Amino acid sequence: MIIKRPNDIKPSDITAESIYLNRRQFLRAAGFTALGVAAAVTSRAWGAKETPLARFPDLKKSPFSTDEKTNSWEDVTTYNNFYEFGTGKDEPYRRARDFQPKPWEVEVVGECDKPGVYGYEDFVGPHTPEERVYRLRCVEAWSMVVPWVGIPMADVLKRFLPNSRAKYVKFTTLLDPEQMPGQRWAVLDWPYVEGLRIDEAMHPLTIFGIGLYGRELPNQNGAPLRLIVPWKYGFKSIKSIVRIEFTSKQPVSSWEKALPREYGFFANVNPDVDHPRWSQASERRIGANVFAARQPTLMFNGYGEQVAGLYKNLDLRRNY
Repeated sequence: MIIKRPNDIKPSDITAESIYLNRRQFLRAAGFTALGVAAAVTSRAWGAKETPLARFPDLKKSPFSTDEKTNSWEDVTTYNNFYEFGTGKDEPYRRARDFQPKPWEVEVVGECDKPGVYGYEDFVGPHTPEERVYRLRCVEAWSMVVPWVGIPMADVLKRFLPNSRAKYVKFTTLLDPEQMPGQRWAVLDWPYVEGLRIDEAMHPLTIFGIGLYGRELPNQNGAPLRLIVPWKYGFKSIKSIVRIEFTSKQPVSSWEKALPREYGFFANVNPDVDHPRWSQASERRIGANVFAARQPTLMFNGYGEQVAGLYKNLDLRRNY
């Protein structure tokens, strides 16, 4: 098929999140309740074909979980960024319903002793899923609290026996414009690529996400396998992973390649380093009351006690 790649849609042209949120909240405050209900019904109609998701039995609880109030299932599954399905916050929910996350394979390559192509069940099966309630901070200055189901990334990666030359881990998402219509537009250089230093990937907080709210991961949230690194901005958490590469060289991530001045490789949540187009000092919690004040952004998204040591010799202004 012919993949359209127009030049008139650029990452910098996408509406700033603060503007989008303020518009929505103004409409709500102005009393457009009936209009909001109608819009919600329409959205559900557009994405009405939802496959029932299996539940994970007897999930292990994690000491790493926050005790903050979680966002609702609707918040988490209908408001997110997954540009492979479109740039609008509701487009992943509406456009991912026919995506097929099964069967699924993950290719493992690079600086390791056990490379290969692994089926999803073989990749995930040896590990016990657990619930991890994490804060999620988007680079667009909004946030949520999400009850993920995941498996520690370190436990998975160690199985492939990375060697001494493995300094970084590079992740790649599926390239399939038929199933992922957002890839027909040159918003990014597809497929989506992300990376971590090996010590970040092996950190106890880093997980492969395989579910939400005790259920399998919905398509729009990155089914069947995504990255979750709670002290980094959300764009680092690549979705629908099909390839993992152990490498000696620092990968160039997709947003870093598109706009290097705005999106760095590390992407650690940092209230003292603003995005060039907006402040990172505060954030708006999705689902909060329309009149709720913005809340201060926490260094490393509140996980500094666990992860600050990873960066003790790194200038976080230069390495943003």
